[in-house]
Amino acid sequence: MKALIVTPRKVLALFLLLSLVACGGDGANRVEEGDRLGVLHIGNAAEPAALDPHITTGVSESHIINALFEGLVIKNPATLEPEPAVAERWEVSEDGRTYTFHLREDALWSNGEPLTAEDFRWSWMRALMPELGSQYNYMFFSIVNAQEFAEGRLDDFSQVGVEVLGPHTLQVRLREATPYFLQLLDHHSTYPVNRGSVEALGSASDRLSRWARVGNLVGNGPFTLVEWRTNSHIRVEKNPLYWDAETTQLNAIVFYAIDNQATEERMFRDGQLHHTYDVPLDKVPVYLAENPELIRIEPYLGTYFYGINTSRPGLDDARVRRALALSVDRELLAETVTQGIYRPGYSVVPPDTMGYNPPQLFEYDPDEARRLLAEAGYPNGAGFPSFSILYNTLEQHQKIAVAIQQMWSQELGISVQLVNQEWQVYLDSQNTRNFDMVRRGWIGDYVDPNNFLDLFISGGGNNHTGFSNARYDEIILEQAPATLDRDERYALFHEAERLLMAEMPLIPLYVYQSKHLVRPSLKGMPSNIMDFYNWKYVYLEPQTSQP
Repeated sequence: MKALIVTPRKVLALFLLLSLVACGGDGANRVEEGDRLGVLHIGNAAEPAALDPHITTGVSESHIINALFEGLVIKNPATLEPEPAVAERWEVSEDGRTYTFHLREDALWSNGEPLTAEDFRWSWMRALMPELGSQYNYMFFSIVNAQEFAEGRLDDFSQVGVEVLGPHTLQVRLREATPYFLQLLDHHSTYPVNRGSVEALGSASDRLSRWARVGNLVGNGPFTLVEWRTNSHIRVEKNPLYWDAETTQLNAIVFYAIDNQATEERMFRDGQLHHTYDVPLDKVPVYLAENPELIRIEPYLGTYFYGINTSRPGLDDARVRRALALSVDRELLAETVTQGIYRPGYSVVPPDTMGYNPPQLFEYDPDEARRLLAEAGYPNGAGFPSFSILYNTLEQHQKIAVAIQQMWSQELGISVQLVNQEWQVYLDSQNTRNFDMVRRGWIGDYVDPNNFLDLFISGGGNNHTGFSNARYDEIILEQAPATLDRDERYALFHEAERLLMAEMPLIPLYVYQSKHLVRPSLKGMPSNIMDFYNWKYVYLEPQTSQP
């Protein structure tokens, strides 16, 4: 009999698992109890890095932030069209450059203070402060002088196109008519934050402030933050001061930090979760065959790719980067590693995004890859410096990295190391460009090709590659926003993609599909390509028996 080896890591993992189960109350069936009490239990991947809407970038953080805060508009979960939220109505000028928002007079902060137009003006100024270093500051760049302020070329925020016309009236002036501007205002980077609570615990630009913690956070969304147990769970409860509290049906939501998909799936089977963040790839065919009513697989507006630090030796040559891209067999990767769930990806923009289909500018071609590598001075990989692929801890990411590691070894003779890090450490490494190559994924913040292409503007907060191209910037920041004809605009995006793929600072791998395990009692979460939920519409309908 093989000896059982107990390591400190295993002890810690066991402790965390037991604490997760205990959260439901002595290991009771959380789903049945939650159905009775109106408490949703949901898997939410890794421990959140933060809950400050102006500095977070992860999907798991956004799920919680969307429960705690609300912007001027919000997406309809069925159509994804912008609907009134804090702004009950708005007018748009004939030239499409000026938006005047009228805020609800009954909108309050969770501490009872009135929510005003000045709260938005101050919050947007904070989000654009160079000292804060928001990675999403470019979401505001369609506003007059917002980019200049964010880049430190303008100190006076009064010159930015955001003006308070009255306690509940906010006017925004754009550089050019921007077709997707209202969609931007549903993104968490544009949410208001409570100035008093922020400044009570530090400066507005302090990224390490504890204002967004239990007991300090003042929000304006349908729920309030009541508990945060690190590496276990976050609990939010219904906010009675929310302007539309009558619509909110859940009494509480518990978000569980579970970065092990097998653990999450087991908790679902044991009646501890209503909804999982993901599903282990090897479990997908099992559920499809045995319990198809419990699994939901949907198209997802997202791409999975590897970002390349273009300053690293060897990887600083575009021929090498292209060789790496050409030597990945995406069809094989999708079929074997992802169980056919994901589609092969050849671009940063997912196909059929608002009718936009990206050009396929390369394909699997190992012979051409070897030729390019030899041309760059590394015939059959000879003399090429070893580099590493960084990914956040998740079994799925590991399997993909191992497959690509083998492909590059077999096809190119290149040695690749694999490095995994926990979510927060991984984010720090990514943000400081402390990597050779990094696992990345991008889920659309709004339904427009621009949301994927603006990742790679020079100096952009989410451009961690070092890629910089003046013509690319001109297209994304100036020409495309000013082009109202869709065909002309999409032609510009095609040009931008050609510029991007000529330099290959990223290696597209596949197009996402979302996959979740969902209890029959969970309602009010219609399917959409952004996997977006409006928590105030979600509810639980007790079942006579759970599968």
